[in-house]
Amino acid sequence: MKTFSAKPSDIQKKWVLIDAQDAVLGRLAVIVADLLRGKHKTTFTPHMDCGDNVVIVNAEKVHLTGKKRDQKSYWRHTGFPGGLKYTYAGATLAGKHPERVITAAVKRMIPAGPLGRQLLGNLKVYGGPSHPHEAQQPAKLDIAKMNPKNVKRAAV
Repeated sequence: MKTFSAKPSDIQKKWVLIDAQDAVLGRLAVIVADLLRGKHKTTFTPHMDCGDNVVIVNAEKVHLTGKKRDQKSYWRHTGFPGGLKYTYAGATLAGKHPERVITAAVKRMIPAGPLGRQLLGNLKVYGGPSHPHEAQQPAKLDIAKMNPKNVKRAAV
């Protein structure tokens, strides 16, 4: 029996819509990374882009467990000595680009290199409830039904 290796003509991409409201960030990122990579398909080939296109809405309402909203930091460097700049997850979510928190989490879960950059191009994240991809008729994926831990639990 030969090992199956997908060719570009064998790949069928779908569109998936995920609502990130009250979704736990890390668990959401794992699900999205698997969808982008195509690991949920039987035709998975490691060196090909055989994953789906993923649209995430309500990125500003994603849930971070514990004290991560106040303590999780993202850093960048200006290129000058002493130019290390920090921003925190809570400030990013409340700021102008809340989708960057989800994008950063997913980016760190896919392979680095040309394939990873191509896979990240299949991810569309929007801060609010609307998106411009209605023409693609994305199938809604309810991550709460997959596992109750995937969403924030109500306060008891």
